[in-house]
Amino acid sequence: MGKDLKIVLVGLPGSGKSTFGKQLAAMLRFPYYDLDTLIEKKYQMKIPEIFTEYGEGKFRMMETRVLQDFLDHKGSYVLASGGGCPCFNDNMDLINQKAVSVYLDVPLEEISSRLGGSRTQNRPMFFGLDQGEITLKLKSLLFERGHFYEQSKIKLSGEDFSTELLVSELIRLLKNSSPA
Repeated sequence: MGKDLKIVLVGLPGSGKSTFGKQLAAMLRFPYYDLDTLIEKKYQMKIPEIFTEYGEGKFRMMETRVLQDFLDHKGSYVLASGGGCPCFNDNMDLINQKAVSVYLDVPLEEISSRLGGSRTQNRPMFFGLDQGEITLKLKSLLFERGHFYEQSKIKLSGEDFSTELLVSELIRLLKNSSPA
């Protein structure tokens, strides 16, 4: 492949963007990045601190700035975006212009079980919620964000998709988009 391949994973919190992204990057021998980690590194603050100190609006501007800068980097990579990233500041359009977007469409029940219990500590949006409240929050988020996620170039649905499946979808997409 003569061209850089940038893959950006999108989907609800808990859909597996980080876990799956690391597996995919290892399989492709690409570097893996997490957008939230890049934001924390650039601004020297944890995401919950940014939300507390500056609010969501300022965070979304910071997120867009880091995303734009990162998508302009040369080289192939896998990037896990934050769950809300595609939904603000025309970020989904930007992602689709500069990368292959992949929507991880995992059933809400599966995500809810992943987010239950003590696993909400690093997810302020779900902290302190019981299983029923987590499921309701996820339904609300999917209603608000789903149409952004659906604009992805590739959609993987289910709770147990494989990196091999995504690689075959990527190859198909690249073959179909290459000039003959």
